[in-house]
Parts: sequence; structure tokens; C-alpha cells
Amino acid sequence: MKVIVSGASGLVGKALCARLAEREHQVLRLVRRASISADEIQWHPDQGRLNGRQLMGVDAACHLAGENIAAGRWNAARKERIEESRVEGTHLLAETLANADQGPRVLVSASAIGFYGDRGDEWLDEEAAQGSGFLPDVCNAWEQAANPAREAGIRVVHPRIGVVLSAEGGALARMLLPFKLGLGGPIGNGRNWTSWITLDDLVEMIIFAIEDDRLEGPVNAVAPHPERFKDFARILGRVLSRPAFLPLPAFVAKLALGEMAEALLMASARVRAGRLSSAGFSFKHESLETALRHVLGR
Repeated sequence: MKVIVSGASGLVGKALCARLAEREHQVLRLVRRASISADEIQWHPDQGRLNGRQLMGVDAACHLAGENIAAGRWNAARKERIEESRVEGTHLLAETLANADQGPRVLVSASAIGFYGDRGDEWLDEEAAQGSGFLPDVCNAWEQAANPAREAGIRVVHPRIGVVLSAEGGALARMLLPFKLGLGGPIGNGRNWTSWITLDDLVEMIIFAIEDDRLEGPVNAVAPHPERFKDFARILGRVLSRPAFLPLPAFVAKLALGEMAEALLMASARVRAGRLSSAGFSFKHESLETALRHVLGR
């Protein structure tokens, strides 16, 4: 297949492009810099610029681009960039694909389990209602921005991605130093649920979504067994052979990170991958300890 990938320089995008190339698919990367090779297409989502003629004959598109939500403390300007980077880019790509001659049959457009918000112990499948707050609102707008492609008859899949486990980046990579120093532990009471997926399984899930016509709409991209964060911390400590019992008081996290601490570190999302399970997707890493030992080489 010929596959377009946005966000190809990110953690997930790089791994996805490499896996697609291993399978001998042709990968075209959407980039903001001046195109420097035949497999790159320049676009400027903030300016609404993408040449649809360059997308002719594409079989599938994977849209992963967006501002890093954990790169800094949230303020009004940063929250606006987080939302606009997702909504504007998604709408531009969806509209361009909808109007392209010989457009793709499928668009896999990323979303996140942030859609569900802070839901305590409630099990959440794809039929669960949107939560309340900034991240749920962003995720909803992000998904709705793909409507032009949907209305044009393109199959649209929204992987609602959980915490991605990789030593190369993301939340786990940031946690490694304090845990290796023996300073890791739960935040607050640690009872919040953490729904996770290894990078390997996420990449396979995206390719599965491209290939399987049964998947459409939101698809929870999480492993079968979420963990409370206190147990996540304990298991990570065991894998690293370090103690992991030093709790970070909730008020300290809130003082340091503000609203972002509540939305990203203390919110509870106990998410079930119902549609993936029904479609017969097989996870390589179902238990957290096995997953962490894999990604950390332990």
C-alpha cells in the first residue's frame, strides 16, 4: 500500500513508519519543512496548506500529529495551541483527502483516552460517554474534525490511545530517572487507574485498523489489564530492582503542574479495548510486568 503518515518524527510515527517499511509498504511523510526527498510531502496545517494532487493514489492515511500535551505547564495560550494543533491539522487532512482524486479508503486519526476524563473505577468501553473538562473537550473536537473524510465515504478510525510504554519517549521515559534513583512512587493515594499499551502493540493496532474493514469510529488502544497507579509504580520498581514507595502528595503535584497534574497524572481511566477484542486483535503484551520487562530490556 501507499500510506501517508503525519507526525512521522514523533515516538509513535517513527515506529509506525519503520514497521510499514518492513512490510514493504510505501510511506509518504507529511512534514512542515521544505520537502527534501521523494517520500516527503510538505504541509502547513496552521496555514491551511496541503496540495491534494500529491495525495493521489494513496491507499491509507495515518494522522498522528499534534502539540505535546505534557511539554509544559498549561496556561490559556498553551491550551489553545494543544487544541488548535489537533483540530486544524485533522480538519485540513480530512478535507483534502475527501476532495482528492483517487483518495484513500481509510483514515486512522489519533485520539486519546483523555476523551473519558476522570471516571474512578468505572469500566469504559467505546460506548462510554465523553467526560468533562479540557482534555475530553479537545478529544471530542479532534475526532469531529475528521468529519469531512467520513462524509466522503472514507472509513475513519480513531484509536483512543492510552499511556504508551517505551523507553525511547513518552511518560515512561520521563519516569525512569526518579525510579532508578529509588525516588519513584504513587501520586496522591495512587488509586487512579492507568490504562497503558506498549509501543509495539500500538503500532500493530494501527496497521490492523488500516487492514481490517470492520473497525470504524473510536477504538480503545489499550492493553487488556489496566493497573492502579500505586500498582504500576510497584511493578515498575520491581522491574528496575528499586524501591518505589515514596508517594508524591497530590497538592505538591498540583502546585508544580497545575491543571495538567489532575488531568494527566491523577485522573482515573479504567479503559477496555472492546472493539479490538471483538475484531480478534491479539496483544503481544497483556500484563504490565511482561510489558515493562520487554520495553526496558529487563
